[in-house]
Amino acid sequence: MANNAPEPGADDPLGVHGVVPPTVTAFHEDESVDYEATAAHARFVVDRGAHGVFPLGTNGEFPLLNAEERDGVVEAVVEEIGDDAPVIAGVGAPSTRQTVAHAEHAESVGADGVVVVTPYYYPVDHDAAVTHYRRVAEAVDLPVYVYHIPSKTGNSLSLDTLDALADIENLVGLKDSSKDVPWLGQAIDAHPELTFLAGSDSLLFPGLEVGCAGMVSAVANAFPELVVELYEAYDEGDEERARELQSEVYDVRSALKRGPYMAGVKTALGLREVGFDPGPLRSPLRTMDDGDEDALRADLSELGLL
Repeated sequence: MANNAPEPGADDPLGVHGVVPPTVTAFHEDESVDYEATAAHARFVVDRGAHGVFPLGTNGEFPLLNAEERDGVVEAVVEEIGDDAPVIAGVGAPSTRQTVAHAEHAESVGADGVVVVTPYYYPVDHDAAVTHYRRVAEAVDLPVYVYHIPSKTGNSLSLDTLDALADIENLVGLKDSSKDVPWLGQAIDAHPELTFLAGSDSLLFPGLEVGCAGMVSAVANAFPELVVELYEAYDEGDEERARELQSEVYDVRSALKRGPYMAGVKTALGLREVGFDPGPLRSPLRTMDDGDEDALRADLSELGLL
């Protein structure tokens, strides 16, 4: 019986767990948003076992989209996925005002929850962080998940701040991409009522071991079957197999990191011939050159993934 994986937090009405890929935003060659292909990617991962989708995370290139484009991505994914899996939409922005607007829009079009990255660019102290999340949570009736990625935002959350955030009624979980395992372990220990999601492919198996109910995996954007198998092996109690699959994920992660930042996932999707074109990344991000693409193809072929 599948019950070895940690349970979602008791306060989480969605019971988010398992594999939740941070789905890509597809672009046409002129870098305009391709909403149809964006929705097709969300369908691709769900049809291959993903337990939920997270549009407009880092892999969704959300800081490079304007407000209208961001809202359009959420609409496209919600319309495509419907009730087949939870859609927890990224709504974070530097300002509280814009974050609230995105959250209200996500609720209006049927998203199941919202993921709120810590505000970025300007430093945010304890009181500012708590006020920010309280205002977002009070603006919607959806479950709210914190997105903690201090390497990108410049703002980390202390354990004391997390204690205060956990008191907000509909704040129900946290996606941790800090890679600070002691911080994560203490956070999980202090707040069993919250759902925790591991936010790095380097910590999928370790995240489950310390109490994460699921994983937001970039590798799962291109190879959802691999990461779903890892989660299911762990859930079924086959931790030896889950460890082996984590080792495979390390190899895939290394291959995808070849070349320009974040170009690997979209290139790999193209190499898989998945039936839709994710297109380029939006500038200033850039795609792989022919040499890096050929090397990635060789790596993935050697790993038996093409």
